[in-house]
Amino acid sequence: MLRSSAFSDRGEIPTRYTCTGKNVSPPLAWSDVPSGTRSFALIVDDPDAPDPKAPQRVWVHWVVFDLPPTTTALPEAVTPLPTPARHGLNDWKRAAYGGPCPPIGRHRYFHKLFALDTVLSLDSPTRAELERAMQGHILARAELVGTYQKP
Repeated sequence: MLRSSAFSDRGEIPTRYTCTGKNVSPPLAWSDVPSGTRSFALIVDDPDAPDPKAPQRVWVHWVVFDLPPTTTALPEAVTPLPTPARHGLNDWKRAAYGGPCPPIGRHRYFHKLFALDTVLSLDSPTRAELERAMQGHILARAELVGTYQKP
């Protein structure tokens, strides 16, 4: 189970975590870690880009991998990541969190956590590269969806 103290599943993401606010990562916590977990990976993306009425692509906001199996939470504005976790590249080509910043309408932001049976040790992967590396290693998956629309 993946949750946030900042917003509920299918609830609105507070402005603080978006491009119109502080643009910091929200607090996240999880439980029910499967036996054999050696690391976690986290992907946050928006399937509604650029317009939810006519989506054209999935926009990646955050990629994190190699989170230690003892980690069960990330605090707000997490810096640094727990060792040996690392950032992958988001769609701004940055190894960092990039908050919701929809150009039009209310978008959905999927926070996807993966429990893996391995440590990946990649070098700044994109979401696609991380997903390829995770194939065959996913023990469990949890998801939290938040929404946001610019004021």
